[in-house]
Amino acid sequence: MILNETLRLYPPAVATIRRAEADVELGGYHIPQGTELLIPIMGVHHDAGLWGTDVAEFNPTRFADGASRAARHPTAFVPFGLGARMCIGQNLAVLEAKLTIAILLQRLAFRLSPSYVHAPTVLMLLHPQYGAPILFRSLPPPSHPS
Repeated sequence: MILNETLRLYPPAVATIRRAEADVELGGYHIPQGTELLIPIMGVHHDAGLWGTDVAEFNPTRFADGASRAARHPTAFVPFGLGARMCIGQNLAVLEAKLTIAILLQRLAFRLSPSYVHAPTVLMLLHPQYGAPILFRSLPPPSHPS
C-alpha cells in the first residue's frame, strides 16, 4: 500500500504518449486514426474527482482493497502505463523496490534532514528539485535466541 501510494503521488513517468490505431469517439470527441494522445499520468493520479478530496495527501490506506479499487475508476492508477504498451520492467521495479525497502528497514533508521524542502519538479521525469537529504542511523543487529 505504501509503495502504491508513493507511485501515485510520484509516478516514475509523468505522462505517456499513445497513437490511436483507428478512428474513435472519446468523450464526445472524434479522434482520427494516427492521432497522438498525451496521457497525463501525473494529472490522473492527482485528480480529486478520481481520488477524493485528500488527493494531495499521502494516504496508503486508499489501496487497502487493491489498486483497482483505490480510486473511483478501476484504471486510474497507472504509474507504469496499461495494456500492451505497459512498462515491461514494472514487475522487476516493484520487486526491487520492495526488497530494497525491506533490507533498509531491517538495518537502518532514517528520517528526512531538517534541510529538506519538498519541491517535486518535472524535467523529463519527476524528481525532488533540491534533492532528498536523508539522515541514516544504523540499527543494532537483531538478537538471536540461544
